[in-house]
Amino acid sequence: MKKAVHTNNAPAAIGPYSQAVVANGFVFLSGQLPINPETGLFPEGGVKAQTLQSINNIKAILAEEGLTLSDVVKTTVFLADMGDFGEMNAVYADCFEGPFPARSAVAVKDLPKGALVEIECIAAK
Repeated sequence: MKKAVHTNNAPAAIGPYSQAVVANGFVFLSGQLPINPETGLFPEGGVKAQTLQSINNIKAILAEEGLTLSDVVKTTVFLADMGDFGEMNAVYADCFEGPFPARSAVAVKDLPKGALVEIECIAAK
C-alpha cells in the first residue's frame, strides 16, 4: 500500500510523479530541483543557493509527514558539474547532522530546467 504526499510549500510535480510516496515505513522523495515554490524560479547565487533551496524543498515535503532531515537515511545528489561538489557539500554539511544519511553524488549531463543540482532522498518513519 502506498500513499502520495503533497505540499504547496514545495514545487509541484512537473510530470506524472508525486513529490513523495509513503510505503512500508519509508518516505521516498522525488528529486527536488532548486525551485522556490513561491516564485517558481531558481534562487540567485549559484550552486550554494540552489543546494539550499533543494534541501528546503525536501524539508517542506518531509514536514507533511511529520519528519525532519534527521529522519533521512539516504540521499542522491545530482550535479550538472562535478566541479560544484565542494560548494554543494559545504551547504549539505550545514543542513544535515550526524549520523549523516548514506549518500551518492553523481555528475549528470543535464538537469531539468538547467538546474545546477537536484537532490532526492529516502526517509524512515
